[in-house]
Amino acid sequence: MKFAKIHGLGNDFVIVDHKELPHDDYKTLAIKVCDRHFGIGADGLILVFPSEIADFKMRIFNVDGSEAEMCGNGIRCFAKYLYEHDLTHEKKITIETLAGIIIPHLVINNGKVDQVRVDMGEPRLKRSEIPATGNEERVVDEPLDVKGQIYRITGVSMGNPHCITFVDHVDDIVLDVIGPMIESHPLFPQKTNVEFIEVVDRNEIKMRVWERGSGITLACGTGACASVVACALNNKTERKVKVHLPGGDLLIEWAENNHVYMTGSATEVFVGEMEEVHNS
Repeated sequence: MKFAKIHGLGNDFVIVDHKELPHDDYKTLAIKVCDRHFGIGADGLILVFPSEIADFKMRIFNVDGSEAEMCGNGIRCFAKYLYEHDLTHEKKITIETLAGIIIPHLVINNGKVDQVRVDMGEPRLKRSEIPATGNEERVVDEPLDVKGQIYRITGVSMGNPHCITFVDHVDDIVLDVIGPMIESHPLFPQKTNVEFIEVVDRNEIKMRVWERGSGITLACGTGACASVVACALNNKTERKVKVHLPGGDLLIEWAENNHVYMTGSATEVFVGEMEEVHNS
């Protein structure tokens, strides 16, 4: 099975064309491929398929084998893969995902994809769209009891669920402890990604993330988008914000047309072939 290893700000993925797939048990394949000791090692497995409604179709599977609706860093890596592996020569691509049609715009420098600006679509703010339980229309600055400790949370979906909490010092958060507790909280029937945000000023924030199904990662594109929306909803920042992640920076804009735009890099680390990926 031929593959490419590509990361977006340290959030790394194994990308495989559907023609290379040895079988259709994608959950088992993802678990094997993403294992950092016995596999290639990645935060997720991304598969390239043809689409009847867009230029391409992207499916993404987490390290635990669960399928995600969308991934912001992943879609930048996906777009880079398509262009640099000669599957397309277009600089604007439509991609079918479980979260809808996503449209990356490629910035090319010396024949390589330097930056990708992605129209991530409109944020979903209703509880039923996140989804989150409860009677109120939105989850904005709402108290959440996590084993006796109260967190003020804001819920946003970017096609996948996000729970955002503002803190004074993001580096002080014990992410591997509190992250999974919020991820699996009964408020979120499909679980949730968890973001902690430290507001630097009206134009910059620092973010750490616990990703649903993957754990701590160095960056999360949909999480950065959701966090900027949450910042604006809580009047913490402007609507165009630089997001500092452990793996690097993203520029996020919640534009006047209600679409969220994400701009960032993607880097190919290596290509290779993997054997013994058949069912065991």
